[in-house]
Amino acid sequence: MTFDLGPALLFCPADRPERYAGGLAKADAVILDLEDAVLPDAKAQAREHLVAADLDPARVIVRVNDPASAHFTADLEAVARTPFRTVMVAKTEDPSALDAFGEEYALLALCETAAGVLHAGSIAAHPRVAALMWGAEDLVASIGGTASRFPDGRYRDVARHARASVLIAAAAHGKAAIDAVHLDIDDEAGLAAEAADAVASGFRATACIHPKQVAIIRAAYRPDAATLDWARAVLAAAEGERGVFRFQGRMVDEPVLRHARAVLSRA
Repeated sequence: MTFDLGPALLFCPADRPERYAGGLAKADAVILDLEDAVLPDAKAQAREHLVAADLDPARVIVRVNDPASAHFTADLEAVARTPFRTVMVAKTEDPSALDAFGEEYALLALCETAAGVLHAGSIAAHPRVAALMWGAEDLVASIGGTASRFPDGRYRDVARHARASVLIAAAAHGKAAIDAVHLDIDDEAGLAAEAADAVASGFRATACIHPKQVAIIRAAYRPDAATLDWARAVLAAAEGERGVFRFQGRMVDEPVLRHARAVLSRA
Protein backbone atom coordinates (compact mmCIF):
# COMPACT_ATOMS: atom_id res chain seq x y z
CA MET A 1 0.00 0.00 0.00
CA THR A 2 1.25 3.49 -0.82
CA PHE A 3 0.22 6.95 0.33
CA ASP A 4 0.08 9.82 -2.18
CA LEU A 5 -2.73 12.10 -0.96
CA GLY A 6 -0.93 14.90 0.86
CA PRO A 7 0.21 17.26 2.02
CA ALA A 8 -2.91 18.94 3.48
CA LEU A 9 -5.62 16.58 4.77
CA LEU A 10 -8.74 18.36 6.03
CA PHE A 11 -11.08 16.83 8.61
CA CYS A 12 -14.82 17.22 7.98
CA PRO A 13 -17.57 15.94 10.30
CA ALA A 14 -19.46 13.18 8.51
CA ASP A 15 -22.77 14.50 9.85
CA ARG A 16 -22.25 17.77 7.93
CA PRO A 17 -22.70 16.69 4.29
CA GLU A 18 -23.09 20.30 3.16
CA ARG A 19 -19.38 20.72 3.92
CA TYR A 20 -18.10 17.69 2.03
CA ALA A 21 -17.59 19.23 -1.42
CA GLY A 22 -16.20 22.48 -0.06
CA GLY A 23 -13.68 20.67 2.09
CA LEU A 24 -12.54 18.55 -0.82
CA ALA A 25 -12.21 21.59 -3.06
CA LYS A 26 -10.00 23.38 -0.53
CA ALA A 27 -7.66 20.54 0.52
CA ASP A 28 -5.62 17.77 -1.06
CA ALA A 29 -7.92 15.22 0.54
CA VAL A 30 -10.87 15.35 2.89
CA ILE A 31 -11.24 13.14 5.96
CA LEU A 32 -14.93 12.38 6.51
CA ASP A 33 -15.00 11.79 10.24
CA LEU A 34 -17.36 9.27 11.82
CA GLU A 35 -15.50 9.37 15.13
CA ASP A 36 -14.84 12.29 17.50
CA ALA A 37 -16.45 14.96 15.32
CA VAL A 38 -19.85 13.22 15.50
CA LEU A 39 -21.96 12.85 18.64
CA PRO A 40 -23.14 9.30 19.44
CA ASP A 41 -26.77 10.08 18.64
CA ALA A 42 -25.79 11.45 15.22
CA LYS A 43 -23.53 8.60 14.08
CA ALA A 44 -26.23 6.54 12.33
CA GLN A 45 -27.33 9.54 10.28
CA ALA A 46 -23.68 10.42 9.55
CA ARG A 47 -23.18 6.96 8.05
CA GLU A 48 -26.15 7.49 5.74
CA HIS A 49 -24.73 10.84 4.64
CA LEU A 50 -21.44 9.07 3.93
CA VAL A 51 -23.17 6.42 1.80
CA ALA A 52 -24.98 9.14 -0.18
CA ALA A 53 -21.83 11.22 -0.81
CA ASP A 54 -20.86 11.85 -4.43
CA LEU A 55 -17.15 12.63 -4.18
CA ASP A 56 -13.93 11.58 -5.91
CA PRO A 57 -12.99 8.42 -3.98
CA ALA A 58 -9.31 8.93 -4.79
CA ARG A 59 -9.29 12.03 -2.55
CA VAL A 60 -11.52 10.87 0.29
CA ILE A 61 -10.49 9.29 3.58
CA VAL A 62 -13.08 7.98 6.02
CA ARG A 63 -12.20 7.96 9.70
CA VAL A 64 -13.99 5.14 11.48
CA ASN A 65 -14.39 4.60 15.18
CA ASP A 66 -11.81 2.47 16.92
CA PRO A 67 -11.98 -1.32 16.64
CA ALA A 68 -12.97 -1.68 20.30
CA SER A 69 -15.91 0.70 19.84
CA ALA A 70 -19.52 -0.40 19.57
CA HIS A 71 -19.70 1.72 16.40
CA PHE A 72 -16.88 -0.01 14.52
CA THR A 73 -18.87 -2.77 12.82
CA ALA A 74 -21.59 -0.36 11.67
CA ASP A 75 -18.92 2.00 10.33
CA LEU A 76 -17.33 -0.80 8.29
CA GLU A 77 -20.69 -1.83 6.90
CA ALA A 78 -21.38 1.76 5.84
CA VAL A 79 -17.98 2.21 4.20
CA ALA A 80 -18.50 -1.03 2.27
CA ARG A 81 -21.58 0.58 0.67
CA THR A 82 -19.46 3.45 -0.69
CA PRO A 83 -16.66 3.67 -3.27
CA PHE A 84 -14.29 4.96 -0.57
CA ARG A 85 -11.45 2.57 0.18
CA THR A 86 -8.98 4.73 2.13
CA VAL A 87 -9.86 4.43 5.80
CA MET A 88 -8.36 6.05 8.88
CA VAL A 89 -8.72 3.78 11.89
CA ALA A 90 -9.02 5.70 15.15
CA LYS A 91 -7.12 4.61 18.24
CA THR A 92 -5.39 1.67 16.58
CA GLU A 93 -3.68 -0.48 19.19
CA ASP A 94 -3.78 -4.10 18.02
CA PRO A 95 -2.67 -4.79 14.44
CA SER A 96 -4.80 -7.94 14.30
CA ALA A 97 -7.92 -5.74 14.50
CA LEU A 98 -7.02 -4.40 11.06
CA ASP A 99 -7.69 -7.84 9.59
CA ALA A 100 -11.34 -6.77 9.53
CA PHE A 101 -10.54 -4.88 6.33
CA GLY A 102 -10.22 -6.61 2.98
CA GLU A 103 -7.25 -6.28 0.66
CA GLU A 104 -8.97 -3.54 -1.31
CA TYR A 105 -8.54 -1.08 1.56
CA ALA A 106 -5.63 1.26 2.26
CA LEU A 107 -5.47 2.03 5.98
CA LEU A 108 -4.18 5.07 7.81
CA ALA A 109 -3.67 3.85 11.36
CA LEU A 110 -3.99 6.42 14.11
CA CYS A 111 -1.54 5.70 16.93
CA GLU A 112 -3.03 8.03 19.51
CA THR A 113 -3.00 6.06 22.75
CA ALA A 114 -0.17 4.75 24.88
CA ALA A 115 -0.73 1.23 23.52
CA GLY A 116 -0.95 2.52 19.96
CA VAL A 117 2.39 4.31 20.20
CA LEU A 118 3.99 1.34 21.93
CA HIS A 119 2.83 -1.00 19.14
CA ALA A 120 3.44 1.43 16.26
CA GLY A 121 6.04 -0.81 14.66
CA SER A 122 3.80 -3.88 14.48
CA ILE A 123 0.90 -1.73 13.29
CA ALA A 124 3.07 -0.25 10.50
CA ALA A 125 4.02 -3.77 9.43
CA HIS A 126 0.42 -4.72 8.69
CA PRO A 127 0.04 -5.25 4.93
CA ARG A 128 -3.06 -3.05 4.66
CA VAL A 129 -1.45 -0.06 6.38
CA ALA A 130 -0.33 2.70 4.03
CA ALA A 131 0.47 5.32 6.66
CA LEU A 132 0.60 6.02 10.37
CA MET A 133 -0.71 9.15 12.03
CA TRP A 134 -0.30 10.19 15.62
CA GLY A 135 -2.58 12.29 17.85
CA ALA A 136 -1.53 14.30 20.86
CA GLU A 137 -4.76 14.92 22.74
CA ASP A 138 -6.04 11.34 22.86
CA LEU A 139 -2.54 10.16 23.73
CA VAL A 140 -2.19 12.43 26.75
CA ALA A 141 -5.73 11.59 27.87
CA SER A 142 -4.91 7.86 27.62
CA ILE A 143 -2.10 8.22 30.15
CA GLY A 144 -4.00 10.47 32.56
CA GLY A 145 -2.50 13.78 31.49
CA THR A 146 -4.30 17.07 31.05
CA ALA A 147 -2.43 18.96 28.31
CA SER A 148 -0.23 17.97 25.38
CA ARG A 149 1.41 21.39 25.12
CA PHE A 150 3.04 23.98 27.34
CA PRO A 151 1.31 27.38 27.59
CA ASP A 152 3.68 28.75 24.93
CA GLY A 153 2.44 26.18 22.42
CA ARG A 154 5.39 23.76 22.51
CA TYR A 155 4.61 20.07 22.78
CA ARG A 156 5.45 18.41 26.07
CA ASP A 157 8.14 15.74 25.96
CA VAL A 158 5.68 12.84 26.03
CA ALA A 159 3.97 14.16 22.89
CA ARG A 160 7.29 14.76 21.16
CA HIS A 161 8.34 11.21 21.99
CA ALA A 162 5.12 9.80 20.51
CA ARG A 163 5.48 11.92 17.39
CA ALA A 164 9.02 10.71 16.79
CA SER A 165 8.17 7.09 17.62
CA VAL A 166 5.33 6.97 15.10
CA LEU A 167 7.43 8.66 12.42
CA ILE A 168 10.32 6.22 12.90
CA ALA A 169 8.03 3.18 13.03
CA ALA A 170 6.38 4.20 9.77
CA ALA A 171 9.72 4.80 8.05
CA ALA A 172 11.14 1.50 9.28
CA HIS A 173 8.39 -0.32 7.39
CA GLY A 174 8.41 1.88 4.30
CA LYS A 175 5.14 3.59 5.19
CA ALA A 176 4.22 7.27 5.23
CA ALA A 177 3.72 9.29 8.41
CA ILE A 178 1.08 12.00 8.88
CA ASP A 179 1.54 14.76 11.43
CA ALA A 180 -1.19 15.63 13.93
CA VAL A 181 -3.58 18.56 13.76
CA HIS A 182 -2.76 22.00 15.18
CA LEU A 183 -5.82 22.76 17.30
CA ASP A 184 -5.22 26.51 17.71
CA ILE A 185 -6.77 27.68 14.44
CA ASP A 186 -5.63 31.28 14.85
CA ASP A 187 -2.01 30.35 15.61
CA GLU A 188 -0.84 30.57 12.01
CA ALA A 189 2.81 31.12 12.93
CA GLY A 190 2.78 28.06 15.20
CA LEU A 191 1.23 25.91 12.50
CA ALA A 192 3.73 27.15 9.90
CA ALA A 193 6.65 26.30 12.18
CA GLU A 194 5.19 22.90 13.05
CA ALA A 195 4.52 22.04 9.40
CA ALA A 196 8.02 23.13 8.41
CA ASP A 197 9.44 20.87 11.10
CA ALA A 198 7.23 18.02 9.88
CA VAL A 199 8.65 18.36 6.37
CA ALA A 200 12.24 18.53 7.59
CA SER A 201 11.68 15.50 9.84
CA GLY A 202 10.19 13.32 7.13
CA PHE A 203 6.41 13.48 7.50
CA ARG A 204 4.51 13.13 4.23
CA ALA A 205 1.42 15.13 5.18
CA THR A 206 -0.22 17.14 7.97
CA ALA A 207 -3.85 16.88 8.99
CA CYS A 208 -5.86 20.01 9.73
CA ILE A 209 -9.24 21.03 11.10
CA HIS A 210 -9.98 24.31 9.28
CA PRO A 211 -9.73 25.35 5.62
CA LYS A 212 -7.57 28.38 6.50
CA GLN A 213 -4.84 25.97 7.63
CA VAL A 214 -4.55 24.30 4.22
CA ALA A 215 -2.53 27.03 2.50
CA ILE A 216 -0.10 27.23 5.41
CA ILE A 217 0.55 23.50 5.30
CA ARG A 218 0.95 23.46 1.53
CA ALA A 219 3.43 26.32 1.69
CA ALA A 220 5.52 24.47 4.27
CA TYR A 221 5.69 21.30 2.18
CA ARG A 222 6.46 23.15 -1.06
CA PRO A 223 10.23 23.77 -1.48
CA ASP A 224 11.23 27.37 -2.20
CA ALA A 225 13.13 28.31 -5.35
CA ALA A 226 16.52 28.46 -3.64
CA THR A 227 16.12 24.99 -2.14
CA LEU A 228 15.03 23.55 -5.48
CA ASP A 229 18.00 25.17 -7.21
CA TRP A 230 20.36 23.66 -4.62
CA ALA A 231 18.82 20.19 -4.98
CA ARG A 232 19.10 20.22 -8.77
CA ALA A 233 22.62 21.58 -8.68
CA VAL A 234 23.99 19.14 -6.12
CA LEU A 235 22.47 16.17 -7.96
CA ALA A 236 23.94 17.42 -11.23
CA ALA A 237 27.35 17.84 -9.60
CA ALA A 238 27.19 14.30 -8.22
CA GLU A 239 26.99 12.85 -11.71
CA GLY A 240 30.65 13.69 -12.26
CA GLU A 241 31.89 12.58 -8.85
CA ARG A 242 32.90 9.29 -7.27
CA GLY A 243 31.86 8.96 -3.63
CA VAL A 244 32.11 11.89 -1.25
CA PHE A 245 32.73 15.34 -2.75
CA ARG A 246 32.67 19.01 -1.81
CA PHE A 247 29.87 21.26 -3.07
CA GLN A 248 29.35 24.91 -2.12
CA GLY A 249 31.66 24.47 0.86
CA ARG A 250 29.84 21.43 2.21
CA MET A 251 30.73 17.75 2.23
CA VAL A 252 28.24 15.78 0.15
CA ASP A 253 27.65 12.04 0.46
CA GLU A 254 24.73 9.74 -0.28
CA PRO A 255 22.51 10.90 2.62
CA VAL A 256 22.79 14.51 1.38
CA LEU A 257 21.87 13.37 -2.12
CA ARG A 258 18.86 11.56 -0.72
CA HIS A 259 17.82 14.81 0.95
CA ALA A 260 18.06 16.52 -2.42
CA ARG A 261 15.94 13.85 -4.09
CA ALA A 262 13.34 14.23 -1.34
CA VAL A 263 13.19 17.97 -2.02
CA LEU A 264 12.58 17.41 -5.73
CA SER A 265 9.87 14.85 -4.98
CA ARG A 266 7.86 17.65 -3.34
CA ALA A 267 8.30 20.17 -6.18
